[in-house]
Amino acid sequence: MYWPTGASRIYSANSTRRKDDYHDDVQGERASQPDDSDAILGLRTSRSGHLIATITATRMTIWQASPIVVLATSSRSVSSIRDYGPNVAVLLRPDASIAVIQTSNGFLVTYSLIVDPSNRVYQQIHEGGNQQKATGANRLILEQERAGLRELNIKFRMVIRIDAGIAAALTLDHEIIVATRKPAAVQCIKWTPDSAGRQTSTELISRMAWMQKGSMIRAMVYDRAMSLAVWITTDGWAYAVQRRPETLKDPDENQRLFRGYGFHTPMNSSLEATHAAINARFSMLAIGCIGGEIHIYTARDYAGSIPLSHKIPSPASSSTTGKITCLAYSPDGYGLVAAYEHGWALWSVYGKPGATSFNADTNISRTNDEYWLMSVSNVSWVNAGSELFLTSANDSRIWVVEMAKSVVTTCFSSANISRTLLLTSSHLIIYRGFDLPSTATISADASLWQHVPIPVIYLTNQRPIRSAVTSHDGRYVAVAGKRGLAHYSVGSGRWKTFDDPEAENAFVVRGGMCWYQHVLIAAVESDDSYELRLYSRELGLNPESLLHVQQLPSAAVVMSMTGQDSLLVYTYDNVLYHYIVNASDTTVTLFQVGQLALNGIVRAPARVRAVTWILPDFQLRDGDPSQDVAHASVLFLVDAKLVLLQSSTSEGTQKYDMRVIANNVEYFDLMRDQGTLVNSPSQSLPESPSGEQSPITGLHADRALRDSLWYFDGESVRCWTDVEDLLKSASSENDRDLPSPVSIATDFYPTSVILNRGIVLGLDSELHRRRDVHFAMFRHTVRTQLFLPHILRKCLSDLDPAAASVLALRYQDLPYFSHALELLLHMVLDDEVDANLNAEESLMPSVVSFLSSFPEYLDIVVQCTRKTEVRSWRTLFAYLPSPQQLFEESLEKNLLKTAGGYLLVLHTFQELETSSEQCIRLLQKAKEAGDWDLCKELGRFLMALDASGDTLREALGRMSISQEGEIDGVPSEGNVLLATPRPTKSHKHHRPSGDSPGSPRRISSETALSPNGTADSEDYFSSRSG
Repeated sequence: MYWPTGASRIYSANSTRRKDDYHDDVQGERASQPDDSDAILGLRTSRSGHLIATITATRMTIWQASPIVVLATSSRSVSSIRDYGPNVAVLLRPDASIAVIQTSNGFLVTYSLIVDPSNRVYQQIHEGGNQQKATGANRLILEQERAGLRELNIKFRMVIRIDAGIAAALTLDHEIIVATRKPAAVQCIKWTPDSAGRQTSTELISRMAWMQKGSMIRAMVYDRAMSLAVWITTDGWAYAVQRRPETLKDPDENQRLFRGYGFHTPMNSSLEATHAAINARFSMLAIGCIGGEIHIYTARDYAGSIPLSHKIPSPASSSTTGKITCLAYSPDGYGLVAAYEHGWALWSVYGKPGATSFNADTNISRTNDEYWLMSVSNVSWVNAGSELFLTSANDSRIWVVEMAKSVVTTCFSSANISRTLLLTSSHLIIYRGFDLPSTATISADASLWQHVPIPVIYLTNQRPIRSAVTSHDGRYVAVAGKRGLAHYSVGSGRWKTFDDPEAENAFVVRGGMCWYQHVLIAAVESDDSYELRLYSRELGLNPESLLHVQQLPSAAVVMSMTGQDSLLVYTYDNVLYHYIVNASDTTVTLFQVGQLALNGIVRAPARVRAVTWILPDFQLRDGDPSQDVAHASVLFLVDAKLVLLQSSTSEGTQKYDMRVIANNVEYFDLMRDQGTLVNSPSQSLPESPSGEQSPITGLHADRALRDSLWYFDGESVRCWTDVEDLLKSASSENDRDLPSPVSIATDFYPTSVILNRGIVLGLDSELHRRRDVHFAMFRHTVRTQLFLPHILRKCLSDLDPAAASVLALRYQDLPYFSHALELLLHMVLDDEVDANLNAEESLMPSVVSFLSSFPEYLDIVVQCTRKTEVRSWRTLFAYLPSPQQLFEESLEKNLLKTAGGYLLVLHTFQELETSSEQCIRLLQKAKEAGDWDLCKELGRFLMALDASGDTLREALGRMSISQEGEIDGVPSEGNVLLATPRPTKSHKHHRPSGDSPGSPRRISSETALSPNGTADSEDYFSSRSG
């Protein structure tokens, strides 16, 4: 997932130009600058992302993406604009060698983009004195700055006239595809003629039997990785289209250039398609509709099986957002951004809402000239998704928003999931809240975010950063760019990079990285060979410091550490290799102990995003590691499907059963892989994993959630509490349905499950404004959600109170444990208050019985009454002892304030007599305990019951409390203040920071104000009508 961070940066190519800077594209005549608007009309990024083309009505500008600079610009002459029309759209050939401008009069003006390696631009000249001081890495940086950037020249190529008019156009590697208007057809124009001298071919839409009659194309997008295009027609349909090969023998078939399937059929005008985007990583097609909705489809094959996956509702009303103007997936497919006429919004791949500009104050944005928050016409991901380029209608500026992304999107690792680590274009952002003692709550304090700049020398040579991984204990982080790698120690604050640039450029990280204690294991490709390399954090980065090199027969797809010392490596030859990390005092090596061929099981190795496995307990305890493969159940994440592969033996033959256990999975977390984090909640997090520490500590103790499996599907965090039960249900030998997972809804994007704190941690974006600056900025905040109430409820609903008790005992030392139990009671009460369930169907008796085993039971019940509507009390106390009995029990345990809470319940149920014997008894107890604040509140309560004050006088008389002065007057020093009841405030609990969607609604009590109209502190005793 992605989160915008900081304020936007503004770039503009406008400047005052000389008259002779403008030339005619065709005739070479010089002309003055036209008076047309300089507003950016189109923006296009090359396939590699290193070049960006923008156009205005008269000019094209070529930008370099990193660093962001203008490399070249070309302005069209007055006669060119008169003859061909002003610019309408811009296209780039995928290799960025040719730019194409579409004009309003139906012409395609083409230019060659020629890089001149001998000439340089933006060369920085440093004084000799400064140059002498530069040494080492700084000298290399200065040399690169002095060298500047390679010059790019724009050379006019040709003008292509489309007599039938241009409705839409695409540029591919070998041709331009143009959709025409009259007649409605599709033309394919090759960049260069073929051997027969042919350069164009045409197919009429009316001859395409798979398209609706009378329709015309209005938009087209293409993805090379999927070899698939999406066409959108004027009637709102969307089609998945493929180009037919040109080797067909049938002459009639040669005229059929395309084949396609309609997959989006609008049911009404608001669902008509207008824009599309393709996500090759997850095989998804996004369709933007006129009404602002986005429909996401899954492309299962090329035969037309494209079902609807999910719908993303408009972030606001259609009048607020306007129509969709652009859709774009991030390069890794994990984020989707939609530009609207009045703003923009961001979602995760399966629809979890992220940042949006629609919560900005429009008046302030207009005053501050921040049109990137109010109107977006074009949007593009740049720099491997680390930056978002935005343009606004009728504006000549480009706004660049820096994006922070979870490193899980770059390297799927259990450590990356357990630790919230973000990556920007130049920094790592590390959350240090995990290092706090586990008895403390997770803090959203901004000071706990550590911003670590990536070494400039590494960024200069290897940007963008393509992957990053942290260790399980959070002590070390490694990053990898286009080539080489670098690693960082959080404790010392020092980076280590290669001293020799040739050694750094000799390999590229491909297949992931992971940490084993202080040793970094990286899957690399070097000179057509594939290796696993082991680097020690304690040694420098150079070829001589390699601890071990393990050859691989093919490139690695993914790798992961599992268990104590097992390394799993899945390769492109469809084989899963199992290695043991053999560590001694002097060396660390890898020893292969098994492998598993998956031919015929996994069809496309490149689609695998993550792999791990589950071993039986007997194999973990006493088994031979070489037999792990035979006993393991393998978990694959293929695209967004969580696939379970189980081994079984039939007639002496080993076979594997495959079953999809979850869909729409953005990430998953097997807690067996987080062994060092599954200690008792009363313990602090370990500082670092060590070789002696076993991930199966406590195997014979209660299992609790050590064997749980978690995943996030774009809506909720879901959890199977016991993976062993899941394996038994998924086995082909058992005809059982899979157990339903626990669902934990969040209103933020969850990034980590912190097991020993009982919470789900995540991030939320917010648009922030300060009074001392005139611009808005985005920042991400830490949010938390307790998962303990949801799992306890699941145990109780499964008639397993013993499991609920064992789980609760493991978390009872947490400072917010009583709050978790209170949430459990609230959840069940809210669901059953209007359900009219009988005692056999209701879960409330089980919950009440479970809560009664804890000392906080009385407080939990009274807090629940204070935070729910009075109409819910009857449902609650239908399964509880009477309020009178709970009041007596509170008095007996000397819980005076808790007993005061039950007075309100007694009064509401009209079980409190006018004389209020119970209140007087409690007042006497409060006097004996010296709790004068409670006495004051009880006095107010008695005044609320009897405005004449007779009841209060009787109570004070029976307690032998002298009164100096009038009851309603100002008391003398030392007396208890007696006044009419005042409004209450919500009772504060010790809980994790951040609001939770599962928190109960706060319903304020009906109270009176004091004579002077002021409000007082929290109050158990304000009268409350039923």
